[in-house]
Amino acid sequence: MKTSRSIAMATEGMVASPHYFASLAGLRVLQDGGSAVDAAIAVNATLGIVYPHMSGMGGDSFWLINDAENNKVHALNGSGRAVKSATRERYKKLGLSVIPQRGPHAAVTVPGTVDAWCMAHERFGKVSMAKCLEQAIKYARDGYPVSAGQAMFTRNTAQVLGRYKTTSEVFMPNGRPPEAGDIMRFPGMANVMEAIAREGRAGFYEGEVRDEIIASLAAAGGEWQSSDLTDHAGTWSEPISTTYRGYTCYQHPPNSQGFAHLMVLNILEQFDVAALKNDRAAYIHLLVEATKLAFRDRDRYLTCPDAGQIPLDRLLSKEYAAELAKQISFDTTIENQPQPMGQDTTCTVVVDRHGNAASVIQSLYHEFGSGFVAGKTGILLQNRGSFFSLDENHVNTLMPGKRCFHTLMPGMLFRNGKPELVYGTMGGEGQPQTSTALVTRYVDFNHDVQTAVDNPRWLYGRTWGDATQALRVENRFSEEVFAALRARGHQVEITEAWSDFMGHAAAIKIDPQTGVLSGAADPRGEGIAVGW
Repeated sequence: MKTSRSIAMATEGMVASPHYFASLAGLRVLQDGGSAVDAAIAVNATLGIVYPHMSGMGGDSFWLINDAENNKVHALNGSGRAVKSATRERYKKLGLSVIPQRGPHAAVTVPGTVDAWCMAHERFGKVSMAKCLEQAIKYARDGYPVSAGQAMFTRNTAQVLGRYKTTSEVFMPNGRPPEAGDIMRFPGMANVMEAIAREGRAGFYEGEVRDEIIASLAAAGGEWQSSDLTDHAGTWSEPISTTYRGYTCYQHPPNSQGFAHLMVLNILEQFDVAALKNDRAAYIHLLVEATKLAFRDRDRYLTCPDAGQIPLDRLLSKEYAAELAKQISFDTTIENQPQPMGQDTTCTVVVDRHGNAASVIQSLYHEFGSGFVAGKTGILLQNRGSFFSLDENHVNTLMPGKRCFHTLMPGMLFRNGKPELVYGTMGGEGQPQTSTALVTRYVDFNHDVQTAVDNPRWLYGRTWGDATQALRVENRFSEEVFAALRARGHQVEITEAWSDFMGHAAAIKIDPQTGVLSGAADPRGEGIAVGW
């Protein structure tokens, strides 16, 4: 197929993200001598301004970082823990059987993103934090033209955003959703980022910003304490991995769902996926059935690793994958019962001239997160903690200090000990599915990165609060494919050609012979891949 755009190619550095301003901000930092981590911070800070429905300082982030000098991959968990007042008893006293998805009571967990920026920068930064945040501050202070995506998501979420004065003043400043091309400014967020540029993490987790977050929540019925923010700290850890046809695939460990992607690859290795290149219905069916099997174990075990044992050795073993593979039939479907999940997220991938790489997924959870802005900071607080359960016997039951089940899962694919593909996607439940599509299309079908991202996609199961067993399929597949999937028992729902449901993927290939970088951004988003 003809790609939606030319493949971006370069030798000195490459950035791909879901918004063009963010990609260009990262490129500028690379050109000014910054590392892949510096550029990733610049991208994600800018996304929080120009793509605020999907990302921001009030959310979480997960990182994979390739340290080329030491030939090592690092995982950085930038997810926040439940605050001290976040108990099952508190919500039951409020008369709630589930945690609300919106509003101040949905703001259960501390934002982890800014701390992760600072941790990554302290270890791998080459330029100042002020340089990393420069473009984001400029857009927040001086303004930027609203994209079509932001305008659409604001219209669709206007009822939520209008519930709270601080939120509506920031995101609907004239009492209405902005139109594409309107100029928006976020002076409160500019002030916060300037404090971070001066003071590091203390500019967010201590002092005036911390106090304003706590006071705004208290006024709305929340019960955060100063220590909830002051004591927050991200976590460095070892990534998890598996092999797939001669490649090593790295993912972030739990509380990320990344192990589900690795499980699916292990199952697929039991089949000749390359032989399905021209049988799209069989290919989709196989990947969906493998996904169902991995999701059963993910939903059974995934929680904060401090709160429960997750048997990763068994789940990621080739022997277990062989057992699971025997349950797959090419003629019928496996029954599975998904639950609702959100999918507002952004994916950033960066490679610098020295071979350092970063794959970062940053999120507010639902579009515009909790819908609650923390006072004059202008910061939208995430609603990730609304995915906790109030059932004390549930694996993801709410407890103070606990990290939630998390969908964020950055990825890297290595061959012969060197990174070859840096990739990821937004999309909640779709993240393992799209990541698997990218890897199989790259490895089994020998697609270039833009073709792998462009090709029509599917999404099985839950997303954006919708509990369903339907298989959503983009309409660029043929009627024969739809019919063949239905004949196997799939509940096929046909979507538009470039559906937002399928997420916004990004990928960079590092050619092992020439070192040439090839970047791809998803036409379903508003981003670009750029290099130099």
